Formats: sequence, C-alpha cells, structure tokens
Amino acid sequence: MSSGWIRTALAAVSLVAATALAGCGTDTPKPAASGGGGGISGEVTVFAAASLTEAFTQIGKDFEAAHPGTKVTFNFGGSSGLATQITQGAPADVFASASPATMKTVVDAGDAAGSPVVFARNQLVIAVPKFNPRGLTELANLGRPDVKVALCAEQVPCGAAARKALAAAGVAVTPVTLEQDVKAALQKVRLGEVDAALVYRTDTRASAADVDSIEFPESAEAINDYPVVLLKGAPNKAAAQAFLEYLQTGPAKAVLSAAGFQAP
Repeated sequence: MSSGWIRTALAAVSLVAATALAGCGTDTPKPAASGGGGGISGEVTVFAAASLTEAFTQIGKDFEAAHPGTKVTFNFGGSSGLATQITQGAPADVFASASPATMKTVVDAGDAAGSPVVFARNQLVIAVPKFNPRGLTELANLGRPDVKVALCAEQVPCGAAARKALAAAGVAVTPVTLEQDVKAALQKVRLGEVDAALVYRTDTRASAADVDSIEFPESAEAINDYPVVLLKGAPNKAAAQAFLEYLQTGPAKAVLSAAGFQAP
C-alpha cells in the first residue's frame, strides 16, 4: 500500500470528522444568559416608604418583565421604621425613603453603598371622606375643636412635613391619633374615624374612590424629597443596581408621574 494512498485516506477521515463536529455545533443551542436581561437574575428586596406602595408595585412588575429571571420583593412601611430595621441588620438590597432625614439614619450607620439619589418628590393634601361631609376647605379648618384629625407621628416623614406646613400656616392642630405611616393615617379617613388627615397627594389619588383631597398653599413649604440608595449588605448587588437604574428610565418615571409624584 503506497504512502500517497494512506495520506489520501487520512485526509478523507479528517474531513468527515470535521463535518460531523460542525453539524453537532449547529444542533446544540448555546445556553441562555442568566436572567435574560444583561445577566441579571434572582430576588431584589426593596424597603420602601408606604407612600410608594402603588407606584413601586407597578414598577416592580415592569422591572421583572424587562429582566426575566428576577423577582422584586417589597417591604413597605414608615420610612423611620424601615431605617431602623436596616440599621439593625434586616437583609435588604435597596432603601427608598420618603425623606432625606430618614435616609440619613441609614447613611450615618454606614449601611449605604454610595450616595443616595433623589428620584421623586411628594406634596401634602388634606384627605377627607368622599363628598367632604364636614365642608372643609382650607388648612385652618383643621384647627377647629370639632374637627377630628389624623396625623402621622412626627418621626415619620409625612408627620414631619405636616408639622412644617401647619407651622407655616400658623395653625394649631390637636390630632386624635398619630399613625406610624401615611397609609394608616389615610385609613382613618376611609373608615370614617376622623374628619380629615394630612397625607400625600399620591395617597389620595390611589384612594380616589373612597376619599377626596383638598389642596392647600402651605403644602409648598413642606415638599418631601424621596431618596433611594443601594445598601452595603445587599445580597443581590447586581440586580439591585439594575433596579436603581430602572428607576431613572422613562417607563418608571411615567408610573411615578401618573401616581402623582413630582420630578426631582
């Protein structure tokens, strides 16, 4: 058998093998990137002010749709209480507060990764039962002894804002109840337990079927900035950072605007 024939046979075998390997490469799909959206996947835990409930719930769904494989879990509540939970070691990725003061608690404790960014603003209104049965028209009405008023506790951002607005108007109010978050104050109005409450514009808009709102000029003296930050101990930093970036996108801003928030 000649050496030329052997070389020809080996070349043929090599060609067949190469063709088979190429065919296998075509038939075998490449593994998809984890998370579907730039490699982002897993759970993102967001601690957020109660007044963000409706807007953030929608934004969370939109974020999950944009990043398949992610899951956004929210813990809504009074900002001061959430800040305390974070500084005491509660596992979370992102903190969105209703005021810089409560955010400062987290930053000063060394629990923030980077500087907070203000992503929205909110303004107070007077919430009254549907059709305003007491006929309230202005902030001064809340100082009447026959009007039952609910306020947020002073350490809560909506409570601090309410006191600032009342001071600007020179109105003294003795609340019948002090609540730990704005949703609880609004619930007192919805249940008919009080005649009015000072809450955010966004909250009355979300509950328009049950309550009416009264705008008052002094609220301009107590507009709250809403800062958000990545937390140093975030279990899922990559997805948390993606969520923060999503808050700055057009779709997220549209949701916040529709809810009644103002641009920073």
